[in-house]
Amino acid sequence: MTKKQTVKIKFYSGEDIPLELHKVRVVQKLNLVPIERRLEALFESGFNTFRLNTKDVFLDMLTDSGTNAMSDMQVSAMMHADDAYAGSQSFFRLQKAVEDVLQKKYFLPVHQGRAAENVLAKAYIQKKGDLIPMNYHFTTALAHITQYGGRIVELLYDEAYNITSEHPFKGNMNIEKLDAVIRETGKENIPFIRMEASTNLIGGQPFSIQNLREVRKIADKYGLRIVLDASLLGENAYLIIQRESEFLHSSMAEVIGTITGLADIVYFSARKLSSSRGGGICTGNENIYHELEGLIPLFEGFLTYGGISVREIEAMAVGLYETLDETMICQSPQFISYLVRSLMSKGVPMVTPPGVLGAHVDAMQMCSHIPQLQYPAGALAAAFFLVSGVRGMERGSISNQRDENGNETYADMELLRLAVPRRVFTLSQIKYVEDRLVWLNENRHLIGGLKFIYEPPVLRFFMGGLEPVSDWTNKLVAKFREDFGDSL
Repeated sequence: MTKKQTVKIKFYSGEDIPLELHKVRVVQKLNLVPIERRLEALFESGFNTFRLNTKDVFLDMLTDSGTNAMSDMQVSAMMHADDAYAGSQSFFRLQKAVEDVLQKKYFLPVHQGRAAENVLAKAYIQKKGDLIPMNYHFTTALAHITQYGGRIVELLYDEAYNITSEHPFKGNMNIEKLDAVIRETGKENIPFIRMEASTNLIGGQPFSIQNLREVRKIADKYGLRIVLDASLLGENAYLIIQRESEFLHSSMAEVIGTITGLADIVYFSARKLSSSRGGGICTGNENIYHELEGLIPLFEGFLTYGGISVREIEAMAVGLYETLDETMICQSPQFISYLVRSLMSKGVPMVTPPGVLGAHVDAMQMCSHIPQLQYPAGALAAAFFLVSGVRGMERGSISNQRDENGNETYADMELLRLAVPRRVFTLSQIKYVEDRLVWLNENRHLIGGLKFIYEPPVLRFFMGGLEPVSDWTNKLVAKFREDFGDSL
């Protein structure tokens, strides 16, 4: 492995803050509307932050999906796209980037990550009851698996569920449980093993390469395939360099290649992985490629565009190469770590260690007075928008789906996720988030629960509507005005 120096910049003052390794050349105006308007916006949106209009949003921390800032090189690459329906040169440039970065020869483009999940579930779930072992589910992955009659089992070690544990790799799959599940279920009833880098719903927590090697041994023992969700692969690789001793002096290219080399199929959302739009499925196995290729024209588009604009294909290719640049990848995890540690020092309960994608607030603890049937994470997301104009996302029971009998299934964790897209926010904006969240934590007793008034049968967290179970929102507004006066 090549010797390299990890990105580390110290301040003479001793202050430990992240330093942006980019400069801002294009800006977009933001609006911060009064709290009274924010309350109206919540009622209009059914207390679902997905349904908020951005004219009412100050800092949009809903997601990093499609919201990462593109580089100047990505924008310029979009200007020389080849608009051919079939055989576009833009596609071949992307295919080369996939082979160079992800080290897989065969590539199938799809319009985004959940499209890849649909193709894989359609291709490999052959009968009702087929089981997919995974380190943890993602909402859309679960929806596609169950749509085709499959089911999942989540195989984490106990420390993954300990929100304040500092275990560096909470996304590790439990190897002993994996072996037992395969023996009990029968390998013929397991289409593949799914690993997610990094586990989104438990706080953006990574897995280690050593753990993935052990999963590979089990897969080989039973003749099973490993499918890797690589949407947050760059950040998982960065944290491996920070936390796994074997790779302390490795490059991003070496770590990413090691990870993808252990998987049979790699799929990703380019909205995350390469700061563009689109997605893809890649493999080094020609037989797998032919198993999947017929589904691309059926669901997505021709094999050389897959439902993606060729301009986005050009940006995706450049973005994949930029994933190898640690100075680009490290910015979001460093901002997240700063925000998590600062909030913890002021008493706000957070998921630790700081992960990727965003900072995660433990709503189960912060809103311990709200029963889980009243959706504490959703209530906290609404309350935080109300007092700050910052749009976060509920990652708790609202993001779950009901069982086949219509019964509520409660999440293992109730989290408010505050996404930190790459190269989007300034440090002063992060400090504003910290300030308002500290205030809200001190007034958390004023937050009340929510109940559904409109509940779609699938992926309800995207479109569902809720309302407060009491008039707690007015009490929160009154306390805000008492403490902040006429401040926005």
